[in-house]
Amino acid sequence: MTAVAPRVPRRAWAAALRSAPAGQATIPFYLLLGMIVTLNAIGLVMVLSVSSVTSLYDGQSTWFTFQRQLVWCMGGLVAMVLVMRTDYRRWKRYANAVVALTMVLLVAVLIPGIGTTAHGATRWVYFGPISFQPSELAKLGMILFAAAWLSDKAGEERNARTTIRPVLVICSVMCGLILLQPNLGTAVVIVVIAFAALFMAGVPLVPLTGWSLVSGVAAALAAWGSGYRRDRVISMLDPWADPLDTGWQTIQSRVGIASGGASGVGLGESRIKWGFLPEAHTDFIFAVLAEEMGWLGAMFVVSVFAMIAFCGIGVALSAPDRFGQVLAIGITVWVGVQGFVNMAAVVGVLPITGVPLPFLSVGGSALLTSMVGIGMLLNIARQSRAAPRSARQSRAAP
Repeated sequence: MTAVAPRVPRRAWAAALRSAPAGQATIPFYLLLGMIVTLNAIGLVMVLSVSSVTSLYDGQSTWFTFQRQLVWCMGGLVAMVLVMRTDYRRWKRYANAVVALTMVLLVAVLIPGIGTTAHGATRWVYFGPISFQPSELAKLGMILFAAAWLSDKAGEERNARTTIRPVLVICSVMCGLILLQPNLGTAVVIVVIAFAALFMAGVPLVPLTGWSLVSGVAAALAAWGSGYRRDRVISMLDPWADPLDTGWQTIQSRVGIASGGASGVGLGESRIKWGFLPEAHTDFIFAVLAEEMGWLGAMFVVSVFAMIAFCGIGVALSAPDRFGQVLAIGITVWVGVQGFVNMAAVVGVLPITGVPLPFLSVGGSALLTSMVGIGMLLNIARQSRAAPRSARQSRAAP
């Protein structure tokens, strides 16, 4: 019987973990590694298919965007391996530094002459020829801060002043700066990450539910109070109300998905990528995938994300310590929720948010930070697998 780490916050999960064989933690590690490599491979194939058209429209080589994405992918894989081989506990000492750097970059984005504006949003800063999106780093910073802070507050879960408030203050400042870009989708993802960390740390459900309702109302007001966001909500409910403007992306996305059928029209044979679907290589790459690979290919991608979420939860439950538990669940929620939000927007279930699909959409900073996060998750999985039985017993809760 395998003992569990101290103060696993939910008794039902702890009971399930105690019944698991001691060596079962090897499975999530290899599954996670295989699925991340698979998603990156699919992403590169789809980027080549879609960007060959968009790059041509921009007067560039048909290989231009693919080559850049390939470089970011290789860099992301190297970063993932390096982080995977680094003890995740070391990141705890850098949590505040990452948050401070994130805040500085989020402020810098809003300074004229430093931040770069595209499509009505100011979200990028340039370091020479390389552009970086600080809001992507904010997700990792939020996770590290919440895990580091809450891991030192064992036994204080019911004290809102030492658990909920500090995490929500950092979350609010980050989200406030991100909303000024504006970028509501990323702000929502960061809020969900913060609440998932608080839940995993054992904060009582009553205050968490109250704050969740407050956050939900705030998000709804932010969406309805802005003209273009309100148009996106309306276009989700009825895209045919304005088919040539606000409803255009949703309609074209659905046309592409419907055209794919079960097996798809074939790789490289998408029609909507030929100027019909704006941002096909970023926010709407899932629609092109569904058209070229059919609903079978689309459901395979959905199942991969679901398996990543399942394995990530398992890693969080079997983590050796409290910091690892919160860190693992934060990274899992980050990838899972962002993937769900993107795919739900593509099929018209949620409003268009501008959130990229992890590991598939074009975007170097999003891919790099996601791979670093996955590297941390893989290291936690390795630590759980490698921990000796005696060490587990010495950390077991009384």
